[in-house]
Amino acid sequence: MGTLTYDSRVTVSIDDRILAHLQVVIWAKLRRGEHFPFTWTDPTRNGMGRTSVWLSPHQPLVFEYFGGRQPRLNPAWIDALTKSANSPGGLTMVPEPEEAAGPPR
Repeated sequence: MGTLTYDSRVTVSIDDRILAHLQVVIWAKLRRGEHFPFTWTDPTRNGMGRTSVWLSPHQPLVFEYFGGRQPRLNPAWIDALTKSANSPGGLTMVPEPEEAAGPPR
């Protein structure tokens, strides 16, 4: 389990695999200067079930990983997360879709 820390005040534990995919999507949007909401559920955190933050290029974010290896990225999941981030409701942790089959050999 890695962690995502927002503005030094909000920290959430997220599996390294999804955290790596979220990082790709979040950084792409922030590099373009985009602002957007990010909402996740965390039923174990102080009895609260849902947290939302407003992400902008001006807020510090820290991605910390438990494992030393970069997880293999699933382009289909990055696309699904990007669509979520571009929606009116903002980024949410959508389930990982199956990867598209590559070209036949």
